Amino acid sequence: MSQYERIIETLTTLFPLWVILGTILGIYKPAAVTWLETDLFTVGLGFLMLSMGLTLTFEDFRRCLRNPWTVGVGFLAQYLIKPMLGFFIAMTLKLSAPLATGLILVSCCPGGQASNVATYISKGNVALSVLMTTCSTIGAIIMTPLLTKLLAGQIVPVDAAGLAISTFQVVLVPTIVGVLSNEFFPKFTSKIVTITPLIGVILTTLLCASPIGQVADVLKTQGTQLLFPVALLHAAAFAIGYWLPKLTFGESTSRTISIECGMQSSALGFLLAQKHFTNPLVAVPSAVSVVCMALGGSALAVYWRNMPIPVDDKDDFKE
Repeated sequence: MSQYERIIETLTTLFPLWVILGTILGIYKPAAVTWLETDLFTVGLGFLMLSMGLTLTFEDFRRCLRNPWTVGVGFLAQYLIKPMLGFFIAMTLKLSAPLATGLILVSCCPGGQASNVATYISKGNVALSVLMTTCSTIGAIIMTPLLTKLLAGQIVPVDAAGLAISTFQVVLVPTIVGVLSNEFFPKFTSKIVTITPLIGVILTTLLCASPIGQVADVLKTQGTQLLFPVALLHAAAFAIGYWLPKLTFGESTSRTISIECGMQSSALGFLLAQKHFTNPLVAVPSAVSVVCMALGGSALAVYWRNMPIPVDDKDDFKE
């Protein structure tokens, strides 16, 4: 590994620090990040998806077919456990209609690219993490609007078709462009792929800071009320995402599924809330989730990094 690559890797693994700094900036100096409004936010999220697509090839999708059970469990954790947790917490705590809708919406979002960084730090299976994120990202076109409609449609009107179209445009199209570029122009992508993880971290930090800045006033007055349900959602997802797979899978795979289940694309939830719901409070849980997801996931990753993987750990992944 060259010195340049080591610097890139170091800056990438410092992801938790960048998120903390971005959060502080968003709360106390919102004007520094609120320029990233809906249109630019959409572009930024699209570039984040593109950077993920540039790391994938057709072979990665064939590996999904060779690991249907492992990838499938991660998919179910993302789109069964997490949405049900979001709905249960919203109903149990009797959140107001817009906040309940926002919590359910963010719980129905796909895995985020930040989970791949956290998996790397935690000594999990990065290849499996990338595949799970890819599958949940593609599945988001149907699952995110469908589950939001089913679980939140009884609370407020939900434009499932609009959600599906936005998800397709922002998530799937850039990912496909990235995959095709990597497949048909490998020499070009090989020159930029070394820096894409760092670009992903920078974009994720901006996409974390901007939502915080845009709802900073609400957070200052209702922050504690909002923090508990969102933190509970992520804590429960991390715990269930680890212990249920642990019944069948090895330590490395269980860590990977836990992080994938607990860390989703809160930035996508924020964008969808802004574009398709009239009440601005619907976007607030996603903004809080951005921070809880990033800090909770990175803290867990650092903890696991100091917990060795057993030498005889079960290998659940077929290359």
